[in-house]
Amino acid sequence: MTFVFSADGHIVEPNDLFSEGLPPSLRKFGLHAEKDGDFILSKAGDKVLQRVPIERGAPRIGPDGEPFGRPDRRGNREIEYRLKDMALDGVDAEIVFPSLGLTAYMIENAEAELATAQVYNDWLHGLLKDHTRHFVRCGILPVRDFAQTVAEMERLAALGFTSAMLPSLIERDSGLPAYTRDAWDPVFDAAQRLGIVFALHTGTGRNDVRSFRGAGGAVMNYMVQATDGMITIGAMVAGGLLDRFPGAKVCVIEGGASWLAALAERMDEVYEAHETFVRPKLSLLPHEIIARQVACSFQTDRACIMSRSVTGTSALLWGADYPHHEGTFPRSREVIAHLFDGIDISEREKADIVGGNAARLFRLNHPEFAVA
Repeated sequence: MTFVFSADGHIVEPNDLFSEGLPPSLRKFGLHAEKDGDFILSKAGDKVLQRVPIERGAPRIGPDGEPFGRPDRRGNREIEYRLKDMALDGVDAEIVFPSLGLTAYMIENAEAELATAQVYNDWLHGLLKDHTRHFVRCGILPVRDFAQTVAEMERLAALGFTSAMLPSLIERDSGLPAYTRDAWDPVFDAAQRLGIVFALHTGTGRNDVRSFRGAGGAVMNYMVQATDGMITIGAMVAGGLLDRFPGAKVCVIEGGASWLAALAERMDEVYEAHETFVRPKLSLLPHEIIARQVACSFQTDRACIMSRSVTGTSALLWGADYPHHEGTFPRSREVIAHLFDGIDISEREKADIVGGNAARLFRLNHPEFAVA
């Protein structure tokens, strides 16, 4: 049977991980919740991330009738039940991303951001270090002080981590340098040296993941997050960051993948047509840098499979987005069974897309992929 690796899964942190895990002096600057009348405010420092009525529960949707996002599923937190859900879904291994920790890039205090990242990384390591045949650990990297970023990357590599998160989008008011700036060079040099794959999970770094309200908002908000990857990969390529560090690998998570081919060809077009104005000059065409260093996870985005002649097949990683309702759990077998319908593709390429590419990229501890 084909080995299935989900390049997008989530774990739910303990409720008090960030509130109690940080030193008391830093807690007010980190991720925390406050009661405000009839509402609970989720905050990063003074910044309000979410405002939820106390009396309102999560809406129940789907045929299973679980609350939206399936927050109460035991596989969210307990490895024994996570493995059972994976077996039910036909998933052999997966890379794991945080839930509340996705908002860590909203923390503006450098010391609180570092402490938050380390608390999460240590907790995740303790949870999964004995299950590396089934799980790839993806750490959170602090980015307010790049010396701390590199130090945490070195610490994670020593613990056996092969992937770590960066913000999928740099907002203009974030206080962070754009991905076109050479300030990121020490971070990408460390990635190349340590073999850490950068994961850009959709929505991370965004001030508000709900950009649209009212009519069309439910579709528009999820759709527009896919542009984060396009903007950021474009910046990393056009600004020369990936060209300067050809061994650094970047993976965009939960933003689809068909846009990658369109971006590559559009960048080639303007790189050559506007050659007089282009700075910096790259050693390769944009599409060649993308094919060498960029990957994307997708669920049912079949157009990316059809355009693999531009991006390369190794750029495509299938992901279930467990346990979210917009993901494919618990029907991943059915989705994979029809993923390639009507597409001229070899069995080897199919196996690579649904498992082999991700297992090799993230260096899963599994004999089948150890040599590669």
